Amino acid sequence: MTRFKLLWMFLALFGLSIQASAQITYGGVPWTEGVRPEPLTMPTLDLEALAAEDEVTDRYKEAPWRFGVEHEVSLNAVDHGAWTTEQGHRVWRLTFNAEAATSLSLRFDTFRVPKGGQMFVYSEDGSQVIGAMDHRNIKDWGGLAIGVIAADHLVLEYRQPLELEEMPELSIDQIVQGYRALSGWPHLEDRGPFGNSGACNINVNCPEGATWATEKRSVALITQGGYTVCTGNLLNNTANDGTPYFLTANHCLGNPGSWVYYFNHESATCTGSNGPTNQSISGGTLLVNSGQSDVALIELSQTPPADFNVQYAGWDASGVTPSNTVGIHHPSGDVKKICFDEDSPSQQNQGGAAVWYINEWELGVTEPGSSGSPLFDQNHRVIGQLYGGVAACAGSVNNGQPDWYGRFDVSWGLGLSDYLDPSGSNINVWDGYPDGAVTFNNDAGVSITGSPEGVLCSTEQILIEVTLTNTGENTLTSCMLEYSINGGAPQQQSWAGSLEQFETDIVTLPVFTSQAGTNTVEVSLSTPNGLADENALNNTTMVEFTSYEGPTYDYTLTLVLDDYGSETAWTLKRLGQTLYEGGPYPDGVDGEEVIVDFCLEEGCYAFRITDSYEDGLCCGYGEGSWTITDPNDEVVGTGGEFGASEQIQFCADETLRLSDLEGQTVQAYPVPTSNEVTVAWPEASGEACVLDAMGRNIICESVRENQTTWSTEAWAEGTYLVQWRSDAGRVIMTRISVVR
Repeated sequence: MTRFKLLWMFLALFGLSIQASAQITYGGVPWTEGVRPEPLTMPTLDLEALAAEDEVTDRYKEAPWRFGVEHEVSLNAVDHGAWTTEQGHRVWRLTFNAEAATSLSLRFDTFRVPKGGQMFVYSEDGSQVIGAMDHRNIKDWGGLAIGVIAADHLVLEYRQPLELEEMPELSIDQIVQGYRALSGWPHLEDRGPFGNSGACNINVNCPEGATWATEKRSVALITQGGYTVCTGNLLNNTANDGTPYFLTANHCLGNPGSWVYYFNHESATCTGSNGPTNQSISGGTLLVNSGQSDVALIELSQTPPADFNVQYAGWDASGVTPSNTVGIHHPSGDVKKICFDEDSPSQQNQGGAAVWYINEWELGVTEPGSSGSPLFDQNHRVIGQLYGGVAACAGSVNNGQPDWYGRFDVSWGLGLSDYLDPSGSNINVWDGYPDGAVTFNNDAGVSITGSPEGVLCSTEQILIEVTLTNTGENTLTSCMLEYSINGGAPQQQSWAGSLEQFETDIVTLPVFTSQAGTNTVEVSLSTPNGLADENALNNTTMVEFTSYEGPTYDYTLTLVLDDYGSETAWTLKRLGQTLYEGGPYPDGVDGEEVIVDFCLEEGCYAFRITDSYEDGLCCGYGEGSWTITDPNDEVVGTGGEFGASEQIQFCADETLRLSDLEGQTVQAYPVPTSNEVTVAWPEASGEACVLDAMGRNIICESVRENQTTWSTEAWAEGTYLVQWRSDAGRVIMTRISVVR
């Protein structure tokens, strides 16, 4: 399944006069006073229908944020437009009219012009111009994507000297008609040309981002067609040769050859909402992509010129857990932003991908459009790219929810090393180019690397391991640790030893007994070498885990792998929250068993298993299977022969099972459905939630009637889970199938 955490792009720039450039261009101005043919009129859009669709998809980072409607066309310089002779040149013009459009853009599927020919794209009044584009803009794939013009009338103008006998080959296969308007945005000056993000985001040029002025120059915004696609960044390689390798997320992929990459789109101030759009490159070639870490590596079609002043970021492929992380990105199409997590991320699996799990951002968040953006460690090196998450602004503060980034160290073995280490030196840590990473003389970091995993079925003895890392250039010989358990009085523990730069040591905290419910351990570091720490961002870390206090039930998953364990992943969720997950696994281990014990509270759960190749676990490439058993060793679900995924629901309770409920309780009709579904509830009180196949809440609302009717027109085709919880806590589930 393709997943997107994509960018919102608003392009309503009424009255704004700009000189646009959507790729590297080569000077000149169009002849705006020349003969223009009658414009081709674009269709009137059904804005209400578009708004209804956007209302659903705009809620999720995994769905693309649409700013325009893509029209597939077939237009060329032979059969369309008009040719004239002007000022010793052959001139071809083609015009478009899309009344009330917020923007227009287009894509050439064939762009081949002789040396001496020039192409311009501009607004009717000539205030916005892209060009000139000439033979140097010809791409390997044969076409050329043109950036946006914030106007509802568009003019294409091509010219070449009369003495030039070779004629151009020009054909257009797509026109994008922007429709997102300014409703809800009272002040035009508060908007950027590509969109706006939430109020809790931080401009990269705010004081908080002062030490990231080098790395920010590697980050770019990506657009394609009617969508702003993602964020990404340039990466250095061990040859330090400035090859334009560009990192983003696998789930962002469409056609990188038709993408437009905008660099330095940032506000010069901490409060500004606008930035330049005249430093961009059109096109790139996909080199590496994999869902195992949600990675994509692209080589841009052209090297950014010197006046772009770009940075090729450094990276760390060691897999060492950082003490803190920073993200630089373009949320919702906005100018470049920065966010900070002061804690160590954890290594997890999300949707079959190996990820760094960011529990919560302390400053700033990410949004749709941030996908593919780099995650930097405390040493200013890239360790991953944004895969997805649920972090967002809640007014002027963040919502305290997590994000996850595909791990660079996993991507390294999936093909990145072939390009980023061309000599095969086996180096796995490398600084940026032309400017190196920020370093400190006296700096130490702390992270929690050993703590309980999953849920504890009861209170028990807990041992916490803390990793110290010398992130400074001076040898680390001493420091002080301070820790607090479950909000108790801070305790101190001194450390002494000898660590060279990037060396680590494990410190074990005193054993303690967990409490029922949520447990919190906070650790901080101070006075490395008896001096002030020059970098405080990596000095604190925290971990949380849960011990159940009520009745619990022991369930077991027995997973038999096939030949391609790397394709297999699974989750166990309750009310959309992932409690346990696993995969991907090694390849070539057909028949090997993986045993996972679940400690579950009373309630109902959803187990989902996926295969990225969409051929299940059995039986073409091995005899794989899965089985879940209850505390009495009775099978509650089993399978293995499926396509992309299969899912079951079950209830952990001594007396109540899902099979007992299905026949007596929640009734939905019609099933399957295409337009709407009505669900009858056992009681006229409670809460109802609808979850999609990924376990995400589509709807959650109070039930105060005997039945509820939902429109399903905007829902994607597939299976949905309906969960009803009574005011007394009774949980019942059923399924809804949506077909088209």
